[in-house]
Amino acid sequence: MDRIQLQGMTFQGRHGARAREREQAQEFNVDVEVDCDLSAAARSDRLDDTIDYTRIRIIAKEVVEGKSVKLIETLAGRIADQVLMLPGAAAVSVRVAKHPASMQPIAFAAVHIKRTCE
Repeated sequence: MDRIQLQGMTFQGRHGARAREREQAQEFNVDVEVDCDLSAAARSDRLDDTIDYTRIRIIAKEVVEGKSVKLIETLAGRIADQVLMLPGAAAVSVRVAKHPASMQPIAFAAVHIKRTCE
């Protein structure tokens, strides 16, 4: 299986288990890997034969910058569910990380989930 990777996407969102985490926007880092068959795109050199990377980025951006949730697990799950709806996506891996001020010093807190088409 082939793979498309988008790493190091950064968006601002208002998410966290505590109300004060949702008061001000904070930075969230997102990585997405999509398993798919890229053989047709490799032969044709046509965007229509692959998953457009910008669509994946738009999904991640809209989820993180959208409705506030308490858990980064929820963000990762929503991103994964939407990416899996893209034609050609067989599986997806999503990592969402943040730098919670309440836990300093800490490099980041992250979740990494994997989902496959059923």
